[in-house]
Amino acid sequence: MATHTIEPPTESRLSTRISLRWLPEPASETTDTIVISVKGWYVDLRVDKETGVIDWAIAGQRVVDSSEPRRVQFTHEIDSYNSFDAVDCGTFTTLPNGDDLETGSMPRPDLPGAPVTEYEEVWRELKFREGPEGPGKGISWILESKRDAEIEEGEEVEVTRTFLARIWGTYLVVRQRQVYARLRGSGAVVVKDGRNVSARREEWDPSAGWAVVYALGPEGSDLPAVKGIEEKPEWRTLGETAVINGEPYTVRSFEETV
Repeated sequence: MATHTIEPPTESRLSTRISLRWLPEPASETTDTIVISVKGWYVDLRVDKETGVIDWAIAGQRVVDSSEPRRVQFTHEIDSYNSFDAVDCGTFTTLPNGDDLETGSMPRPDLPGAPVTEYEEVWRELKFREGPEGPGKGISWILESKRDAEIEEGEEVEVTRTFLARIWGTYLVVRQRQVYARLRGSGAVVVKDGRNVSARREEWDPSAGWAVVYALGPEGSDLPAVKGIEEKPEWRTLGETAVINGEPYTVRSFEETV
């Protein structure tokens, strides 16, 4: 069985959700959720416990409010609910047992029209799972696929967005096909539509190596497996290019604990 170790000081975080409450309803938890955060970026995969399908998959930047460190805004570069422009900003308070209570408001996707609703989420930070580097040390990173499609004014182009994330012995991938459009007049490029989402989660077992926990969506089985990824020294430079399965990715964050 994989072991969990006490990790040294880090700018990475591995967390799971304990409960969600849409006010004024009671709290509940219907998902198996893992969030990998490495410095200013995150990947979040929530799987419905009953059906085994993706409940919500999101990824993007994690921006801490400089004037109020308890407030954090999350961008949605990938969003299986297609709420790319929704303001996702939560305020975090530490509970007596050490869990974090997040409060805020956001669209509620399980109701018609997705009305903006106040919510409370309880999060628990997890000890990092031992990885192939051995006890008490490990590598953490988040990579984002490069978008190289040229879009002319008034044109629409389908692109594939993929985020890969690892903290020690936990690995996540989320991928979404999105339609981008360059608006006439302003020339701004916007996400017009989000399509199929696929995801993969793997965990390290010292006796058996990397094991697949979930491979979900139409491309779940074809997403990059962590076993074939080799971390390079240049990954320590943010913005560097990493090539995974022949595809270029941008290094968004990187941390090594030795």
